[in-house]
Amino acid sequence: MLELAQPLLQRNSAQASALRQRFAAAALPVINLLSAPGSGKTAVLEQLARLWPAPQRLGVVVADLATDNDARRLQAVGLQAVQVSTGQLCHLPAALLAAALDRLDLEALDLLVIENVGNLVCPALFDLGETLRVALLAVGEGEDKPLKYPGLFASADLVLINKIDLADAVGFDRSLTYRHLSQVAPEAKVLEISAVSGAGFDALTDALSALVGVPAR
Repeated sequence: MLELAQPLLQRNSAQASALRQRFAAAALPVINLLSAPGSGKTAVLEQLARLWPAPQRLGVVVADLATDNDARRLQAVGLQAVQVSTGQLCHLPAALLAAALDRLDLEALDLLVIENVGNLVCPALFDLGETLRVALLAVGEGEDKPLKYPGLFASADLVLINKIDLADAVGFDRSLTYRHLSQVAPEAKVLEISAVSGAGFDALTDALSALVGVPAR
């Protein structure tokens, strides 16, 4: 397994390097958004579209094992969104992302978001040439997720704690979660948000606007 994994990751790294050059040529910041299934990645992007100064300048590549449901949801709120079916792959490899980019006008975008496959293991291993890696954690998933999946959280530049409106209902232990995050990802910025109520999205859009260099609403 190790002999197979090493060449696979090396090949992906080379393809990711080419993607990084492609993004730099287009002066396009890219976010790799990772989480478990059901954490609310698509809902977060829907809410972000409502607050972004020009939603059509936000592009999304949505990776799923099957269906184009999430891409259609994002297109409905004005985002440029394309779907990539990964089939049996539990992650989005750089080669599939490169092919998907041909369906987007990168020069017309302020920001590209990669909505990766819902998985806390495989996607963390694969570089996609991103500018920023964002981990999404929903309050009902368990406060020990950063300890159970340290690879993903340690690689994150930003951690979003979603569904914060349900914190009391699910008995979310905020202090324990932050303690675990500080152990695994001490340098990561942490924001609490709710894709339903919009709580925390002012801080999120400010952070992303600073990255992109466009004024927030």
